[in-house]
Amino acid sequence: MKTIIAATWQEMLRRKMLLITLVLTLLFMGVFWFIADTIALKGQSSSDLLARFERRGATLGLGFFFGGFVVAFLAIFSSFSVVSGEAEQGVLQSVLTRPIPRWKWYVGRWIGYVSLIGAYSLLLFAAIVCITAAHSGMTRDYGDMAVSLLLFLVAVPALVSASMLGSCLFSGIGNGVFMTMLYGAGWLGGMVEKVRSFLPVEPDTEQTLSRIGALLSLLMPADGLNRRMQYVLTQGAGESIPFLTGGNPPSNTFVIYSLCFTLFAFVLGLWLFKRKDL
Repeated sequence: MKTIIAATWQEMLRRKMLLITLVLTLLFMGVFWFIADTIALKGQSSSDLLARFERRGATLGLGFFFGGFVVAFLAIFSSFSVVSGEAEQGVLQSVLTRPIPRWKWYVGRWIGYVSLIGAYSLLLFAAIVCITAAHSGMTRDYGDMAVSLLLFLVAVPALVSASMLGSCLFSGIGNGVFMTMLYGAGWLGGMVEKVRSFLPVEPDTEQTLSRIGALLSLLMPADGLNRRMQYVLTQGAGESIPFLTGGNPPSNTFVIYSLCFTLFAFVLGLWLFKRKDL
């Protein structure tokens, strides 16, 4: 299994997917530094603490709006053709002719993607928090920061598990389209929640929008986890930009559902792969 994990890392490095992502992330961090410096209050007094708290939430909201997207698409486009694509190219057949159990190959691939993308997500989280801290300060509640980091990282195995499951069912291109639409549906669910929170609508309409947003978020919980993470990290101060961070944050029950979603997608994908005719 260690060989499969190392091969997965080498594949991502060979395709320069991770390198391109890192270069573009550095460019974004430069822009984000400038934005954080621009909207930060200079020479704050004690009366400006509330404004500083709100701007900290706004800065984090902007940073993780980008961070959620880049982690999601890195996870999707790294693994969307891991099964179907290699089967079509004949690579998978040559590997599995050796005495390697199918489950070890699948689990090794999963660990390889999750570990490498998780490491990138950790660095991205630290960079956004450090830039925000340099300009607007940060909460010293390290418990909230640890919980936020875990929520940010949990989205990675959820995305990889769903993507590898889709690769067992669809062709490479088909799964790429499917996963993009699935993530888009989850993101749309979050947007419905945000729009509902600040538009003047009737109570019945508000309840309908809330149900629609919740159902869409359940299809792919990655964006919901990102919204929950921002709420915990900003302690609710991100409401200053409703379009990005408004709406009711997902509950602890949603986080438990996300973990169950990840486990179900992983187990089902492994079961389908073991039965798949290559």
